[in-house]
Amino acid sequence: MVRAAAVPERLRWAVDLLRVAPDDRLLEIGCGNGIAVSLVCDRLVDGRIVAIDRSAAAIRQAERRNRDHISAGRAVVRLGALEEFGVLEQSDLDGERFDKIFAVNVNLFWTRSPAAELTLLKRLLRPAGGLYLCYEPPEATRVAELVKRLPVSLAKHGFAATAVTSATTGSTSLLCVSGRLAGPERR
Repeated sequence: MVRAAAVPERLRWAVDLLRVAPDDRLLEIGCGNGIAVSLVCDRLVDGRIVAIDRSAAAIRQAERRNRDHISAGRAVVRLGALEEFGVLEQSDLDGERFDKIFAVNVNLFWTRSPAAELTLLKRLLRPAGGLYLCYEPPEATRVAELVKRLPVSLAKHGFAATAVTSATTGSTSLLCVSGRLAGPERR
């Protein structure tokens, strides 16, 4: 369990938006020091979260923070970038598919073409699953830019997208663009 005061509002907000069910299978992209992993695991009974990050130091912190959750089988923490996850998926996860995939402040989805990553995520999502891209932009003006760009990018890659905004108690803007597979890919 993570102390409430130690949890950034953006992470609490993002995990609340996920509406984690006790048996959900989740993937976190860019887990950092594992705070969101802890928040998710506190809501799981039979479910599991797989968390990845490109930083070895962050993974070590996430493993320390979530030692009990990892031992209980509720969490798996792995070093690696999303673009490398296909190899991990085949070798380590036995083709596991996820109910929810999320990322907080992972910029690759709007700073360049995320075509390869979104193709991979479509394969990893269960048919009724959801993708949640959450941000706490450093400038409020960035929210409008992201609201314009992210849903269009997701739609180009087969997701029906919606945007939700909020603010922290300090009035910092928060944004989550969520996507569900559209059309025949839902099967």
